[in-house]
Amino acid sequence: MMTASEGAQAAVLWLKRLWPLVLLFAAGGLVLAMGWHRYLTLQELAENRQTLRGLMDANMALSLAAFIALYAATVTLSLPGGAVLTIAGGFLFGWFLGGVASIIGATIGACAVFLVARSSLGDFLAARAGPWLSRFRQGFQEDAFSYLLFLRLVPIFPFWLVNLAPGLLGVSFATYVVTTILGIIPGTFAYSLAGNGLDSLIEAQQAMHQSCLAKIGPGGQESCPYALDPGALLTPELIAGLVALGLVALVPVVVKWFRRRPA
Repeated sequence: MMTASEGAQAAVLWLKRLWPLVLLFAAGGLVLAMGWHRYLTLQELAENRQTLRGLMDANMALSLAAFIALYAATVTLSLPGGAVLTIAGGFLFGWFLGGVASIIGATIGACAVFLVARSSLGDFLAARAGPWLSRFRQGFQEDAFSYLLFLRLVPIFPFWLVNLAPGLLGVSFATYVVTTILGIIPGTFAYSLAGNGLDSLIEAQQAMHQSCLAKIGPGGQESCPYALDPGALLTPELIAGLVALGLVALVPVVVKWFRRRPA
């Protein structure tokens, strides 16, 4: 039976191990509780676009650095708003520069989550994994590049989960970084290109909103919603293209499986 002293020592060891993960959850919870994540919407971007462009004109390098830092923080804290930020990057900086900045910010944030998960729980799970989990970890590690590339390309998996799981499954940091960069390029530039043409969409939405208000009169805000939904940009064609790329990434795994089958 564990004594009080041993229990205290064990608690201290656990605190030392888990404090980065606890800090991430606490910071993310604080942002959600304060409602700061609500600023990461296309409506906010549309309403403040002139101010943001004025800041960019005043100092492009600083604006770009601030955008990358905001993107990295959003991904690190697993907050909703990554798609909006990618669209904003294309809208503010152009599709290419905005796309590159989004990839850098997303990769930095994803790497931070990976390192925290691996240092906090990765070694612990590896030491205490049962036979089934050990085999699963080993199988995942053998084809980690293909699996991770598939998970990055196919947009049906939550970004935060794909950031967290590899750190718990013993994937190498180099493989994680390379697959993260390669895997998010198609979707990032698709959203960045959409953001590059957002001005016309904003003006059309504003015109429709004002026309609706003029017809209904005062108090018609609820009947005339002004909404810009980033999810509408995730068209069936884009999803099909990303899924196809993800399936191509799994080809080496399928080939290896067939080669291992007995004749």
